[in-house]
Amino acid sequence: MTKPIDLYFWPTPNGWKIAIALEEMGLDYNLNLVDIGAGDQFKPEFLAISPNNRMPAIVDHDGPDGETISIFESGAILQYLARKTGKFYGTSPRQAIEIDQWLMWQMGGLGPMAGQAHHFLAYAPNLEPPQVIPYAQDRYRSEVARLYGVLEKQLAGRDYICGEFSIADMAVWPWASLWERQEQDLTQFPNMAAWIDRCVARDGVARGRALAAEKRKTLGDKSAQKNLFRK
Repeated sequence: MTKPIDLYFWPTPNGWKIAIALEEMGLDYNLNLVDIGAGDQFKPEFLAISPNNRMPAIVDHDGPDGETISIFESGAILQYLARKTGKFYGTSPRQAIEIDQWLMWQMGGLGPMAGQAHHFLAYAPNLEPPQVIPYAQDRYRSEVARLYGVLEKQLAGRDYICGEFSIADMAVWPWASLWERQEQDLTQFPNMAAWIDRCVARDGVARGRALAAEKRKTLGDKSAQKNLFRK
């Protein structure tokens, strides 16, 4: 009997990627909440799974050769699950390469830049004392806009980033869906706007996005800041 995958999760864009993948792929999983505001990511038992003290992470008890395996880093998890199931990774090596390119684009570009935009536009002004840094705000707002311009061009004439829905969409959508927090003008990106709606209309995406949604913290939660931004 196949054992459920253990998902270590908190409802953030990186967490949503894996929740969406598990739902879209129809995989059974056990939910383990990692409260990043409370500092759960620094507990020894979690660090044994994710040494970079970041969620998400998974433990698959039916890994390669039937042995248990733990995996951290959302991009690596998406690739692993796609290979395991044979789903959402294209049907040819050429398609898989294209999907990998856009997955890495998210991991190395959109994710970090949008994350910095969130920090300087939404979080930093609510710190004690407030940190309002116009240069950083302009820098990351503009870079996110540039990246969305790249995505807009890629989506021209396509329903999804690589034609068919794939792990690339699962990686990009959670960050793109928070465009308002990044202070973006979605009217400048009509292909992207239609794609955002197209993705969330999928049952698996909607279920993954809704997982533990009640646990999301507000920006004004000062008690969590020491753990969220712990050095």
